[in-house]
Amino acid sequence: MNTIARTTIILLLFYAAGLQAQRMNGFNLKNAIIDVSLVKHGGPPKDGIPALNRPKMISAEAAGYLSAKDKVIGVVLNDEARAYPLRILNYHEIVNDVVGGSPIVISWCPLCGSALVFSAITGERILHFGVSGLLYNSDVLMYDKETNSLWSQLMMQAVSGPLQGERLHFLPSEVTTWADWRQRYPQTLVLSEETGYSRNYKVNPYAGYTLKPDLFAPVADTSDLLPEKKQVLGVAANGKYKAYNFTHLTRLAPNLTDSLAGVTYTIEFDPKTRNARISQSSAPLTYVTTYWFAWYAFHPDTELFEPNK
Repeated sequence: MNTIARTTIILLLFYAAGLQAQRMNGFNLKNAIIDVSLVKHGGPPKDGIPALNRPKMISAEAAGYLSAKDKVIGVVLNDEARAYPLRILNYHEIVNDVVGGSPIVISWCPLCGSALVFSAITGERILHFGVSGLLYNSDVLMYDKETNSLWSQLMMQAVSGPLQGERLHFLPSEVTTWADWRQRYPQTLVLSEETGYSRNYKVNPYAGYTLKPDLFAPVADTSDLLPEKKQVLGVAANGKYKAYNFTHLTRLAPNLTDSLAGVTYTIEFDPKTRNARISQSSAPLTYVTTYWFAWYAFHPDTELFEPNK
């Protein structure tokens, strides 16, 4: 083989590798606003983890499959309360639903321990979300079925595709026990285990992962200030970020009032249910319970709350 032929083959291989890097699971990552070297295959293909659409909801009394200690994502919107058990979300990660007359998307990333709820309305259109099968900073990348744009859960933003740069509207939610949620919202509806899919919702496929320090995929930035999978409440206000170690929240429970970037807020924390939520704030902010590694990977400039000695 002569030099020209070898050079041609090498150039073709580099070109093919470049195309592969720009397209993963059928998504175009060219000109993405994130570092595509940190976009990794999670294992399943696009929609290999099936999102739930038009979910069947049942009354609290009918949810005999749930135990008191089961964790749920709780949402209240327009005076309507709904609960989405993590034992089901572990297998689906996304639920497209309508609560209180408003279309919303419930998202759960078991690798980051992060639950976020958003309005499904962006601009003048209603979006329906699915699981891309891709991860960024080890966090789920969602996609919308209307434009095939990729959305980062923890960035709350479209990172590639026609809607790149668009942001999702955050809606408050909480992760607590089924017993706690049902006691506070006895009229709640709850996601039925009759999802239309054959899954063993009694088994947690991530049980081993939560007990080990290893991460599933590489992340941009790491910090040894806390163990990687230490639970924190991450708060964002006016472009500033702060994390609250659950150990400190346990000691300061039930309430902690603090401020960030001119916004004052109160954190309510229940050590029994390990439910952290913002109950009051002087201005809009966003918050999420997640693992320390995930919060830091997306917000390396975060403050870490330290109580007064």
